[in-house]
Amino acid sequence: MGIHYDYKSKRGERAVLKQAKREARLAKKRAKRKNVVEEQNGTPTMHDILKPITLEDLTNPDNKK
Repeated sequence: MGIHYDYKSKRGERAVLKQAKREARLAKKRAKRKNVVEEQNGTPTMHDILKPITLEDLTNPDNKK
């Protein structure tokens, strides 16, 4: 009998598992996208207009102003 005997009989089960996996992946993407949008809607940080922009301001990755 082997592997081919129950291939079609398990087709519905595989389809349900595949759909559940797809929906879980989409839910994870939606949650991630929602968090990113919420972070972007927060207070935008702008450089002080009165302070000149220096090379240090542009290149320093640790500077989180």
